[in-house]
Amino acid sequence: MRETSDEFFLAMAEVSAALVGTLLIGVFFYLDSDLHKTRQGAAAADRYMRSGVRWIFLVSAVPLIVSLTLAGLEPFWGALTFIALSVVLVALTANTTYRTVARGASAISSAFVINEIATTAAVVVLVTLPWVLGGWVPPPPAFVPSLLLALGSGFFSIVALVMTLFGPARQDDTPP
Repeated sequence: MRETSDEFFLAMAEVSAALVGTLLIGVFFYLDSDLHKTRQGAAAADRYMRSGVRWIFLVSAVPLIVSLTLAGLEPFWGALTFIALSVVLVALTANTTYRTVARGASAISSAFVINEIATTAAVVVLVTLPWVLGGWVPPPPAFVPSLLLALGSGFFSIVALVMTLFGPARQDDTPP
């Protein structure tokens, strides 16, 4: 395994923090926009959107928090932090999957359904990969693929969210 420096983990934390900040600004922009105020979506779709945004925040925060922990503390604490965040991530993934199959939720966008399938598979891989690569207490380099996968999953989930919310209006939504 390649050696990974503290600077790498700090740079990863910076990228993840930028992703979290961008999502936060986007959510506030959406909530303040006329698009949100005039949107008349189903209750199931609205619950799915909220669950999805929570999931994106967490999956983007995993590289932020774990990277800072690995850069500043012993590998044991990084593994413990990763385990704690992984448990919450798996629970939120189950919640968004449940919301996807709820009546009316998956009708929002096919991008959401495809993203949900891909990110569920990604969560399974990213939660188990450090222990496959590094044993019981993985060294810091064993976390790198999982942290990069979390960053990618968060980014592509934001893309799916933006494509759905700010994409072209559906045929039935266009004014006469």
